[in-house]
Amino acid sequence: MNFEEKFNKDLANIKNDLAIENIFINDDDISMLKKYSNNELSLNEAINKIVKVELN
Repeated sequence: MNFEEKFNKDLANIKNDLAIENIFINDDDISMLKKYSNNELSLNEAINKIVKVELN
């Protein structure tokens, strides 16, 4: 299984888990997860982006 297939499988599981809690993710969230999984974005940077979006 290549990276993209594994990422998509993991993402589907995450989406299902979050949907149970009435939390839904969009394409921007997925893009951020991909950047994080590719080490293009640190955990702190991801958290800061999430906080900024929630504050707006």
